[in-house]
Amino acid sequence: MPSKPILRFAPSPNGFLHLGHAYSALVVERWAKQLGGSWILRIEDIDPGRSKPEFVTAIFEDLHWLGLKWPEPVMVQSQRLETYKAAAGQLAAVGLLYPCFCTRAEIRGASNGQTDPDGAPLYPGTCKALSNVQIKQKLEAGIPAQYRLDTGKALEKTGMLTFTVVQPTPLKRPKITYAKPERWGDVVIQRKDTPTSYHLAVVVDDASQNITHVTRGRDLEAVTDIHILLQFLLGLTSPLYTFHKLILDDKKSKLSKSRDSQSLRDLREEGWTAKAVRARLGF
Repeated sequence: MPSKPILRFAPSPNGFLHLGHAYSALVVERWAKQLGGSWILRIEDIDPGRSKPEFVTAIFEDLHWLGLKWPEPVMVQSQRLETYKAAAGQLAAVGLLYPCFCTRAEIRGASNGQTDPDGAPLYPGTCKALSNVQIKQKLEAGIPAQYRLDTGKALEKTGMLTFTVVQPTPLKRPKITYAKPERWGDVVIQRKDTPTSYHLAVVVDDASQNITHVTRGRDLEAVTDIHILLQFLLGLTSPLYTFHKLILDDKKSKLSKSRDSQSLRDLREEGWTAKAVRARLGF
């Protein structure tokens, strides 16, 4: 591990940043200073259908407007696909990945109403029962496949897993939390449209960049289960985690790009200053 703490802010360029992103970035900046460490910016653009260059440019502009500075060069995930392929190959080599040919509609129909912590239909493991002959036939027929982690088999290798939750203050002791990857079922490790998933890419990149502290919104606390599992399987060191509050809109809903929440650019056009945004968020 590095001698000084390293944190990161890692937005996805699939829309313009809003107040929730600003809060997360400012938390990272403040905590890095409190710890006597540093923070870096990473662009998580592995979604080819939604990531756009203009959103990358906007991320830089908005963060600079907020007064934030970070070291160059900035890691861009779309430039690291071969690295993720290699990590997935490690999992495949020990029999922990299998191809899944199911569509979203098929998964929804077979899930019997069961959901993962995010509320998505829980994959029932349909394709895990396919024979090698059936898999070969489907691949040769050109049926798109994604590759899933056999979570049950993985947990047989790892046993019970924990991670450490800390608060950005010296007044509270670290908390040891038990990871529960089984509640996510067999998660996707390699998507149909790209050779990785968010889960795989984020743990590989955190390790590559020597991240010691990961700061996330509380909505991402549960998904840490999967990341702890992958870190163990890939022989990677687990960072410390903290989960900050979410910034809500007038209807008490989480700000979201998909719901067209008011962006920082919108606020800027309305006359907001960076100082006003910082004050609104408690900085």
